[in-house]
Amino acid sequence: MANEEDDPIIQEIDVFLARSLLEKLYLFQYPIRPASMTYDDVTHLSAKIKPKQQKVELEMAIDTLNPNYCRSKGEQIALNVDGTCTDETSTYSSKLMDKQTFCSSQAASNVSRYAAAVYKKGELHLTPLHGILQLRPSFTYLDKADAKHREREAANEGGDSSQDEAEDDVKQITVRFSRPETEQARQRRVQSYEFLQKRQAEEHWVHLHYYGLKDSRSEHERQYLFSQGHGLAENTELIKSPSEYLMMLMPPSVEEENDKPMAPSNVLSMAQLRTLPLADQIKILMKNVKVMPFANLMSLLGSGTDSTAVLRCVQQVALLVQGNWVVKSDVLYPKDTSSPHSGVPAEVLCRGRDFVMWKFTQDRWVVRKEVAAVTKLCPEDVKDFLEHMSVARINKGWEFMLPYDEDFVKKHPDIVQRQHMLWMGIQAKLEKVYNLLKEHLAPKKQEAQSAHPLLVSGEQRVSMAKAKAKQNYGQLEKELQRQKAEMKSSDTLAKTDVPNVRIKEEPVGAEEPMDTSAFEGLNNGLVNGLHPAQGSPEPVNGHLPGGCIDRVAQELKAFVSSTFKKQFVLTLSELKRLFNLHLASLPPGHTLFSGISDKMLQDMVLDTGCKQILVPFPPQTAASPDELKVYALWEAGDTYDQHRQVLLEIFSRNYRVRRNVIQSQLSQECGEDLNKQEVDRVLK
Repeated sequence: MANEEDDPIIQEIDVFLARSLLEKLYLFQYPIRPASMTYDDVTHLSAKIKPKQQKVELEMAIDTLNPNYCRSKGEQIALNVDGTCTDETSTYSSKLMDKQTFCSSQAASNVSRYAAAVYKKGELHLTPLHGILQLRPSFTYLDKADAKHREREAANEGGDSSQDEAEDDVKQITVRFSRPETEQARQRRVQSYEFLQKRQAEEHWVHLHYYGLKDSRSEHERQYLFSQGHGLAENTELIKSPSEYLMMLMPPSVEEENDKPMAPSNVLSMAQLRTLPLADQIKILMKNVKVMPFANLMSLLGSGTDSTAVLRCVQQVALLVQGNWVVKSDVLYPKDTSSPHSGVPAEVLCRGRDFVMWKFTQDRWVVRKEVAAVTKLCPEDVKDFLEHMSVARINKGWEFMLPYDEDFVKKHPDIVQRQHMLWMGIQAKLEKVYNLLKEHLAPKKQEAQSAHPLLVSGEQRVSMAKAKAKQNYGQLEKELQRQKAEMKSSDTLAKTDVPNVRIKEEPVGAEEPMDTSAFEGLNNGLVNGLHPAQGSPEPVNGHLPGGCIDRVAQELKAFVSSTFKKQFVLTLSELKRLFNLHLASLPPGHTLFSGISDKMLQDMVLDTGCKQILVPFPPQTAASPDELKVYALWEAGDTYDQHRQVLLEIFSRNYRVRRNVIQSQLSQECGEDLNKQEVDRVLK
């Protein structure tokens, strides 16, 4: 308060905002003028501007009568530029350097904080500046002098040569046609310095008229620097609350984009990241981190973020491996890109990296040589894949870098089940691409990874078994009671009369669940992060628990019918692959997740009007048992039913038949001659 009393307010000045010259007012900064040049009304000979680039070019006269002007030097420069001839194209028509050209450059990229002020009669009128341009001398006349010199030398050399020598200078010309420009090449060309220079040169100059300080037009234009109306409606920008006015005086520190140092590509600004949509935030985080637990992802996204929305977005850019999220391969290797090491296209890199991720769904350890042998990729690419998600251990291999996230698996069993189905589909694709053998599909035991096996005595094994049995006694007792209760409920269900549903009684053990052994490689007994006790309820003695059998049978029958109406003939292996893909597309909690065995699937195929075709494959075939089981739709209700049945009977006698034999057999059995198009349609 004492300081304010010592510094009293002397005068209050009203501030007005003038809008008449908004986006039209420029500030020119002239260099320090030489003694021979004066910035008065007569020195400005011409002016022109390129509005888009905010580039100005001024031509100003030089006072050649000034005693500080060197006349001999001015004559020499004019002679070098124009030569001895004088015409309209001459730069200096007076044979004397009597003018100077100035070109502008932007003094500041952000001029929103600058304004021109005029003080008059106790009022301060402000007009925002549209640009601040610094004028510097242009020396293009020197380039013109060099060009004139080269032309004179070329003319002198040309005059000495004869006609015969000119004929000898004829050379062969090779004509080449340019290739079609790709999108990437076009983008690089558009962003190049030469293209930008060409674009700037193509903009036309706008010629200006210069009016002196005392000219009437200048006096008229100067009046626009004053606010035309003093009402409140004209100056609403200047009516601010104290807090807003303080914010305008001391705005937050925001550096200009041009002044920011270039950050490395792997460095993210969290403040800028959180301004993006949620899906883009997750994609950028996963692309940079590559492997992340769900809890860490939620902490990076900030408080208040909906976990359901995060789960929905993260499944689009990542896959679940051992309870952790690993970025998808197509995010790291987009289409039309290639390997920086070997030049392999992105599609091949994605397959190789998917194989590495799939191996980590089976085991915590992966051997680099095995990956290289299967994928046939260079060692550098394989090393990049492994470094994305694992850590090298001496004499052991590569271990997955994060521990198994059991908390996420327990909280989100539906997500885990859905990811498991996706991995089954990926496995089927990898089997076809890489022709995987059984040793590749079977998970390796943890003991095989250890260089020095641990020796345990018999007494220690017995004590460990007793301790484990005591620990699991309570859990096993509850599991036994649950199974007994389900057995009683299933027996009661079998005795009741359920209309339109036929339930087959089969002995326990005669039915095997669908083979998923390729995904049970984790040492803790998990299938890609799914506990068997946490999954869908298993069938008991061939029957589904409760009253869900009707809905499961209907859904399964609908899938089988629609599948065979599209493809007519399928092996059991291909049918199981299509069924797994169908499960992956279903929402979590669907009735088909209750557990479908191989036998249930085969029975449903036979119930929908299909028959098993016993194709006599050769004994030395390498096909699996599921690939040897062939099912075909016997009656589709179209005109080709009889032809298909004849064709299937032919293949039931031999697995390889010539085309002419098929055509003659069809004509004989159906009593009509089929043309080539009809036979092709039946074969397809």
